[in-house]
Amino acid sequence: MKNTSPCPNKEICGSCSWSHIPYEKQLAQKLSDINASFHSHHVAVTCDEIVPAPQTAHYRNRMDFAIDYQGRVGLREKGKWWRVIDDHCCFISDRQIESAFQTVRSWTQQANLSFFDRKAHTGLLRYAVIRCTKDGEMLVTIITSAPAKEEEPQVHEALHSLGSLLPESHIVWSIADTVSDVSRGDRIIPIQDTPYVTETILGNQYQIHPFTFFQTNSLGAEKLLETVLEFSAEISGERFIDLYCGSGFFTIPLSRHFEQTLGVEIEEEAIERATVNAALNNVDIDFIASKTEDYSWTERTIDLLLVDPPRAGLHDRALEQLRAAHPPTLLYVSCNYKALARELKLLEDLYEVEQIRAIDMFPHTPHVEVVTLLRSKSI
Repeated sequence: MKNTSPCPNKEICGSCSWSHIPYEKQLAQKLSDINASFHSHHVAVTCDEIVPAPQTAHYRNRMDFAIDYQGRVGLREKGKWWRVIDDHCCFISDRQIESAFQTVRSWTQQANLSFFDRKAHTGLLRYAVIRCTKDGEMLVTIITSAPAKEEEPQVHEALHSLGSLLPESHIVWSIADTVSDVSRGDRIIPIQDTPYVTETILGNQYQIHPFTFFQTNSLGAEKLLETVLEFSAEISGERFIDLYCGSGFFTIPLSRHFEQTLGVEIEEEAIERATVNAALNNVDIDFIASKTEDYSWTERTIDLLLVDPPRAGLHDRALEQLRAAHPPTLLYVSCNYKALARELKLLEDLYEVEQIRAIDMFPHTPHVEVVTLLRSKSI
């Protein structure tokens, strides 16, 4: 079959599994899949609206490139963690990342540093994580194994040479102390400029460090935040709680409508970033590093509760807490409509869906965000 995808490696990469489908059909299919999931869970809700992505190519602001034991640099083959497609960047990555990728790939061949062997657990160079902002800031993180003491000067020299090739970029060295094959390190060493970039979304500023979770589509993130702000525009009062708040993406803009705001997130690093971001935006927010299901947030009066859980959806205890607290309004931001459908069914005795909208943050993939505003039936 002829490859109709703009990706020459679609069959072996898998990063853009829907890229052979015309974009309008992708949108229609996503709406159909969302509503089919609602129907299968016997949820009497229909999502009729999907916001198209502002860009369908070159939209992704973070790419994690593997470096294999032979010095190949690129994305992995689908289903084969040990194989890297050399010189493969993917057309969904931001053009700034594409350009930096070529520079980094050439640098790896000239840096005189060993390559990590994922089976033997030897060698240094493991990953290059490249991030960018809408305004053109670039953050390049090179992840290595822990070097021997005599190797440290050589690594520093090589990374400074990368900085000379990318003079306008933020360059970071991250050291992985374990053999686990993940694209992040345990220690961060700034090499050139600050170890973060700053993204602006609808006037809100967010510092993004090498491994900070942030929406991977900055232009799409604007559409997502616009929807959340639109759905909550008439809601204000004493207290707003944001569960699974990350580094404060929703917490910060919504906090301006409430006297008190609380954000809860399991990752301490994310809470550190959220605290910095709140100060950066001149808002006063209490952030707590805790598992949502382990924190007693239900004892507080709540005017608006926002949840943005991971793909697995709400933890069972968190769902029980939500039912017990029964706030008058609930904003559910979901990256997994199947989990959303399951939980809407479990909440249908307490809430009714007032508004629902899908936002296509991930063109050429089956993934989609869904924002749902629920009102208590007892109001």
